[in-house]
Amino acid sequence: MLHGFAKGATIIKITGSGEAMQVITLSFFRFKGIYNKLWAFSQMLAARRSLKALPGIGFHKLLGSGTREGFHPFPNFGVYGILATWPSLEDAQAQIESAPVFQRYRDHAVECCTVYLSSVRCRGQWAGVLPFDVGDQPLDTPTDSVAVLTRATIKPRHVIKFWSQVPNISTTIRHQDQLEFKIGLGEVPWLHQVTFTIWENKAAMDAFAYRQWHGEAVQAVRAGGWFSEELFARFRVLQLDGQWEGQHPLVNSLKTANK
Repeated sequence: MLHGFAKGATIIKITGSGEAMQVITLSFFRFKGIYNKLWAFSQMLAARRSLKALPGIGFHKLLGSGTREGFHPFPNFGVYGILATWPSLEDAQAQIESAPVFQRYRDHAVECCTVYLSSVRCRGQWAGVLPFDVGDQPLDTPTDSVAVLTRATIKPRHVIKFWSQVPNISTTIRHQDQLEFKIGLGEVPWLHQVTFTIWENKAAMDAFAYRQWHGEAVQAVRAGGWFSEELFARFRVLQLDGQWEGQHPLVNSLKTANK
């Protein structure tokens, strides 16, 4: 089950030298009704120009979602996402709160939320570039929540092999007690896969990532050269705005962890 976000819940305040730090945002929107779903689908093309014109926006992507909590190749026409990078938290907040393109999404959606992040690790490429700047503030303690984004371009000849692995991973990840949030996204169904998860701490994330069966699956992918491009990024969660499925256990647990 996807956990929710409470509106305006600031989890961590940014401290340090006072220099601006790149902030990454993931905004999720849920749509109901044929009209709103068709509108949202059309924005995968129509919103590109509006997003590109936003002051301060850097790397950005419009993302669709799959069925079955997103971890399935068939599109879910009711859930979409916007990924973007910004020069600071203030710039990110200002544009997401006031830019007409984001407001249009909110007007059509029945539910929306935004996660504000800073990258602590990033390797690989997305569309030929390294999209996230890695900050100089590591995760401070073992209780820090960890967000993880993975993205891959699957070679067409390996599509069936790749998606045959997904049901086992989806079933297992669903039952992880220390998993706060999960969603599967993508740019192109079947070929471009993005996963985004938030874990209670790094130990919980590592325990899942390095399980024997998961490690064997990763080795098979790399040995077989299934991907033409892949990226792994780890983040600190800075702030959560909005709600998802009307609940907010994630916010409560993060507040407790960061007191």
